[in-house]
Amino acid sequence: MKKYLLPTLTIGFLLIGFLIGNSLSNNAKAQQINWARLLAPQSKVDQLLQMMHSSYVDEIDVDSITEDMMEVLVEKLDPHSAYISKKDLELVNSELSASFSGIGVQFNIQNDTVCIVAVISGGPSEGVGLLAGDKIILVDDSVFTGKGMNNERVLHTLRGPKGTQVKLSIKRSGTPELLEYVITRGDIPIHSVDAAFIMKPQIGYIKVNKFSETTYDEFMQSLAKLKAAGAAAYIVDLRENSGGYMDQTIKMANEFLSAGQMIVYAEGRAYPRFEAKANGLGRFKDVSLVVLINEFSASASEIFAGAMQDNDRATIIGRRSFGKGLVQQQIPFSDGSAVRLTVARYYTPSGRCIQKPYTLGDQDDYEKDLLERFEHGEFYSADSIHYQDTTRYFTTGGRIVYGGGGILPDIFVGRDTTLYTPFYNKCVNLAYTYQFAFSYTNKHRTELKKYKDAESLERYLLKHRVLDDFLRYADSKGVNAHDSTLYLYSPLSFDEQVRKSTPLLNRLLCAYIVRDILDDNAFYAIFERDDEIVLRALEELEGR
Repeated sequence: MKKYLLPTLTIGFLLIGFLIGNSLSNNAKAQQINWARLLAPQSKVDQLLQMMHSSYVDEIDVDSITEDMMEVLVEKLDPHSAYISKKDLELVNSELSASFSGIGVQFNIQNDTVCIVAVISGGPSEGVGLLAGDKIILVDDSVFTGKGMNNERVLHTLRGPKGTQVKLSIKRSGTPELLEYVITRGDIPIHSVDAAFIMKPQIGYIKVNKFSETTYDEFMQSLAKLKAAGAAAYIVDLRENSGGYMDQTIKMANEFLSAGQMIVYAEGRAYPRFEAKANGLGRFKDVSLVVLINEFSASASEIFAGAMQDNDRATIIGRRSFGKGLVQQQIPFSDGSAVRLTVARYYTPSGRCIQKPYTLGDQDDYEKDLLERFEHGEFYSADSIHYQDTTRYFTTGGRIVYGGGGILPDIFVGRDTTLYTPFYNKCVNLAYTYQFAFSYTNKHRTELKKYKDAESLERYLLKHRVLDDFLRYADSKGVNAHDSTLYLYSPLSFDEQVRKSTPLLNRLLCAYIVRDILDDNAFYAIFERDDEIVLRALEELEGR
């Protein structure tokens, strides 16, 4: 269901789900719960484990049993509380950190081989001369290809403490022998702003993929760059943004609101009410603003969108957001593991709790919610939206809004399936479009690097009929006129499917190739150019 956009992983970074920061802001630290006091009494579970350890007839691995028990206990709670084992904690924490230690490349696994998609500027790999298109064959003289290759293995192998070294043997196109590089691992920054560019005269576009430790600083740098380039209105794209640290979204929202306006508040049974209000020092209080959301916008994304909507500060465009309105705190255990425990609910300025309904311990139904929304037609029609909470809430301007299940946009834009066909869907879902783009780029890299902007490179690709090359690639993968799966749900012939999806395929192929040669700004400039939600946002801003 989710768009297949950028299927690459940065070494040491792997997204594992919806996360909430450990605090709302520095001012909320006084409200942290005294876990040491609460954990002091020995529970029945502790007593049972001690009995098993000291008296059970056979010798057992109590630590292993404890790990299993912790997971089972937490699963009895809400869907967003989670137990994190010691071995997973470092990786989970790195998701929202400002940096990690690694070699500094983005990679993709093709045909059981790790292929370098991009070398991070200023990172260790760039310093020794690794290039996009290189294939990793050996790591520390051991074979690093084959059917067992997966993202987890690559991350585990190439990440490591800062200052440690790893030896790579590289296969480079046009070079018969393997090239050897010894790379000293170093700090690699993690960026949460994917793109920031002028989309139309005086209209800037910013895409934020998560709310990490550095999101506010990155966001402000992007705003400053766009303002200097002449932007007077902004599109903030939070689609597919699953959330992160609340203090970052609070600081972002503060830039657009006047003194005293509420941004968010939170409270729970043992968590005293905390309110975050704008301090009036924001530098963009008067600019025109549109915020884009969809069904994968969650948590901190919903806080930002809700604050803008309830204060009548921005127009929200897209589809109903995910509906995650719970606050977690991460509590460490002495063995290096941790639990992320829900301690409060957060509310938008009008009083809405946007958390969708859930039953304690029943994660299956909760996880099926998006599928049910899809099957009910909600992704295509606003009339299909069903709210559990029919209470009316009011924005500062008196508009009616609803809670209890995500942020409903001011302007609904359903999914456009006009150009979608089984052929397009299969090629995208199996990543053939991305794999072809990488292969094509690697084969023609010297020629493609002559083009310094997205527009001229796209013209070159279309002139050289890149789609024809892709159709031959798809045919080699068995996706052709003889593929019976293409006709299960469509009366269209193979040629008709290709013709119908040609605009989508050309846009996606060009965007991927342009990204490999240039950057993410170039990718989004092409990929979002004809997007229905973006076009509606431009229409809204141009009409003001």
